[in-house]
Amino acid sequence: MDSPLPVAPTSPPHGTANPNEVLHRLFGLSAFRGQQEAVVSHVIAGGDAIVLMPTGGGKSLCYQLPALCRSGVGIIVSPLIALMRDQVAALRQLGVAAAAMNSSLTGPERSQVRADLRAGRLKLLYAAPERLLMPDFLEMLDGVKIALFAIDEAHCVSQWGHDFRPEYLELSGLAVRFPGVPRIALTATADPQTREDIGRRLGLEDARLFLSSFDRPNIRYAVLRKEAPLRQLLTFLRAHEGESGIVYCLSRNTVEQTAAALNEHGIKALPYHARLPPEVRSANQDAFLTTEEGLVLVATVAFGMGIDKPDVRFVAHLDLPSSLEAFYQETGRAGRDGLPAETLLLYGMQDLVMRRGMIEQGGAPAQVKQIERGKLDALLGVCETVTCRRQAILAHFGEILPAPCGNCDNCLTPAETWDGTVAAQKALSAAWRTRQRFGVGHLTDLLLGIKTEKIERFEHDQLPTFGVGTELDRKGWGSVFRQLIVRGALEVDHENFGALCLTQAGETILRGKESVLLRKEAASGSARALLKKKAGRLEVPAADQPLFEALRTERTRLAKGQNVPAYVIFHDATLAAIAAARPGSEAALTQIPGMGASKIERYGAAILSIIAGA
Repeated sequence: MDSPLPVAPTSPPHGTANPNEVLHRLFGLSAFRGQQEAVVSHVIAGGDAIVLMPTGGGKSLCYQLPALCRSGVGIIVSPLIALMRDQVAALRQLGVAAAAMNSSLTGPERSQVRADLRAGRLKLLYAAPERLLMPDFLEMLDGVKIALFAIDEAHCVSQWGHDFRPEYLELSGLAVRFPGVPRIALTATADPQTREDIGRRLGLEDARLFLSSFDRPNIRYAVLRKEAPLRQLLTFLRAHEGESGIVYCLSRNTVEQTAAALNEHGIKALPYHARLPPEVRSANQDAFLTTEEGLVLVATVAFGMGIDKPDVRFVAHLDLPSSLEAFYQETGRAGRDGLPAETLLLYGMQDLVMRRGMIEQGGAPAQVKQIERGKLDALLGVCETVTCRRQAILAHFGEILPAPCGNCDNCLTPAETWDGTVAAQKALSAAWRTRQRFGVGHLTDLLLGIKTEKIERFEHDQLPTFGVGTELDRKGWGSVFRQLIVRGALEVDHENFGALCLTQAGETILRGKESVLLRKEAASGSARALLKKKAGRLEVPAADQPLFEALRTERTRLAKGQNVPAYVIFHDATLAAIAAARPGSEAALTQIPGMGASKIERYGAAILSIIAGA
């Protein structure tokens, strides 16, 4: 049952005409999901496609299956070595001849991949765009029968995307060099503008667009005001004891400090960022993906794109992401197996000011900055909305959810609102009367009537607005200012140390021509209760639990023996289905989702033995 994977992958049957048969025999699946069948049929017939499916929606099958059904080898453009490795390992478990060509291979390993490719022994070959576009690699492909080109994480080709990579721009040349070979571009997050950019930059303007629902109903969204981030994070993580998850931070220092603090509080955590020594970074990533269960990885956004780990049960952000696309991509790394997962975003005034400052002080052209501001504003709108967050997220991607989702914090604990018109006018007046030269802290001192050294130096204690805001505390005014910035009534002057300036919208409010409804900040008790809420997990009946755990133990042993992630062997859902059905023969195992012919051949006898002994 624990026979090692072959060093040189064996070749599956070539030219299989029936994708439904391959789906069942190799992948152990009885039916396609959503638009998968339409995509597969279109590409098998030789058509180009742009595929937008949410993370966990089955994008990989949309190019893997056509590559298996068409003559030749499928060339997969993938941005990360970790993703290639996971995909190749999973495919080899299914008996598929797959390989990757990247910098992690030794010289002899690269030679073996080239030999397998030239001999027609491969059905799928993964490569980064930089390697694919090397002259020697392209020359090698010239003499090979190619089934298709798949460009994964295709949003990287768009300057409006959140992970823009210039190398992707040259991929449009594939159509010229390899005419007649179908190309399929896939991504999980692209607003209408990014979709158009993908088609234009890859020369796929005439490709058929397959647009699936972006909804991930198994993911719960929660956004809270950042108060004591470590304490809030600890409360959240203690509801997820023994589960794997990711905590995102903006800076490397915060990553290392947070990981150290979590370990001090008894939560097993590792850091991940670009400045770690490569061997440490690789070891930490491997521990999270492969060897350790229940591990928290604290990371910058350098970690995650394309990560294929299905059992990430939570994603937390300690800092505001750069855009709604980035937020959706990063939170989408949770719950890829379709089981319930939670996300948490903590943000405050400093996040807002910092993110806008990064845009303004960056070197991007004015047009790009304008787009970046709009994307950040879309995320801020989701953070401040008092209605269903999922409806707001999906609307950004052009999808209308007809009813509230019932699985976000605003649906589970409806936000309260209050008439903040007078408070808004006081805040705006404070900014206007101080000549729009000061930031939130000074303006709050002014409204609260606190005679700081700066207040007295500028004689602001003589202004009519001094002390007129004692009905709110400092946190309350922070919320008012933040919401006024989000709605565009105030803007931050980053050239003048974060001074707040009135916009035309702000002047309209100040003159009493528009009322303002503000979100009431959640009380600390209700916020803590929200952090402790945990969605239901995979339910295994008590009678099946011993068998389920026995199967999980054997899976762990196999995974360690083969140095692959446990989920590459079997997903929890497959083990739960086996524990429930208790199949008594290999024929009965074929009815279990995820039990393809190769896995039954490799592991079937041992599984049946465990069942018989349960």
